[in-house]
Amino acid sequence: MNRRVVITGIGVVAPNAVGLEDFRAALREGRSGIRFIQQLADLNFACQIGGIPPDFTEIRSKYFDHEKLMSINDNIGYASVAAVDAWRDAGFHFSEGDGQVDWDTGAILGSGIGGMDTIAERVVPMVKDGKTRRMGSRIVEQVMNSGTSARVGGLLGLGNQVTSNSSACSTGTEAIIESMWRIRTGRAKRMLAGGSEGASPFIWAGFDAMRVIARKYNDCPDQGSRPLSATANGFVPGAGAAVLVLEDLETALLRGSNIYCEIAGGAVNSGGQRNGGSMTAPNPEGVQRCICRAINDAGITPDDIDAINGHLTATFADPSEVKNWSEALERDSSRFPIIQSTKSMIGHCLGAAGAIESAAVAIQIKEGFLHPSINCEDVHPEIEEFSDKIPRNCTQFPDLKIVAKSSFGFGDVNSCLIFRKWQP
Repeated sequence: MNRRVVITGIGVVAPNAVGLEDFRAALREGRSGIRFIQQLADLNFACQIGGIPPDFTEIRSKYFDHEKLMSINDNIGYASVAAVDAWRDAGFHFSEGDGQVDWDTGAILGSGIGGMDTIAERVVPMVKDGKTRRMGSRIVEQVMNSGTSARVGGLLGLGNQVTSNSSACSTGTEAIIESMWRIRTGRAKRMLAGGSEGASPFIWAGFDAMRVIARKYNDCPDQGSRPLSATANGFVPGAGAAVLVLEDLETALLRGSNIYCEIAGGAVNSGGQRNGGSMTAPNPEGVQRCICRAINDAGITPDDIDAINGHLTATFADPSEVKNWSEALERDSSRFPIIQSTKSMIGHCLGAAGAIESAAVAIQIKEGFLHPSINCEDVHPEIEEFSDKIPRNCTQFPDLKIVAKSSFGFGDVNSCLIFRKWQP
């Protein structure tokens, strides 16, 4: 059994837009969601900018009652809003407590770090002050690693597999791949897949200590996220969520669903932290093998790929990533696909990154355009030969058919998806 898998719903909570329509517009505009964050300055962070979904406290109050809001921190809240939006976008009605269980639908929704803010702001201080009994009964569901999927599963009454994964920056992409495989093999008709990450200095502090996040653009935040640029000096931390509704093709057609695109294939692996790979750096052979396996799984050739939505974080690894793609595809700069970085607009949303970027890919394939990679006017000298493959402006591409999406994470973990235009 090898069922075809399509995307029928999308929900996005991103630093540059909340909601599908506004996110679509933000992609076309090349709109940055990076802002100065006074709290980071007050805490003496070297990086004082970040990507946080705007006006979210007000937005989530329109979705959930007071009781629900008391057990929803940012990480779970971002995922919950994105999931409800995706569910509705897929043509389903959202109604809590109707007593019905959907045994054919599940969810894999992960996060990279999860409820660190709740642990730091509430659990640790209250335990140290001897106030454990005053923490309340909702604290565990906010800090457990599966809090996002558990909350969404309850909101929507999902009866198939409901779980959370965590693979650093590869989390969101890996969740989509795992969900794809579950549908392919007939274990579910439908899966909600994606990732989320909260916004907190407690989540970002370790990266600031490592000096891997941007320090030189505190006075001009919208210029701070600079993938592929010679003047990039680290990633900009971000937060948010995206959830995709994946569905087997037969079920989607029977429902008369709006289909964004098909997920043709995917692969996940690890470089083993060998041969140049480490806890924080990818093994080039592992990256290339992951790309090639995804291509083989999709049943396409390297020459079929029209565009790449890269991991591309604005660190030293960007030139290596482009070169790994070139090696894996056996396509030099003259034949290289167009390559873009969604992170140039939203920063690096950690466990949510691959999910938000996959949502961007699905939208672009459906509508036939490629969003710009902003802030890379000065392409890194090591990849200057690929300069004309990087879109600086929104580009109409009506013949866009196949886009590859990659994510690479701490621990030398890799994931790659192949998205294909749906053609009845």
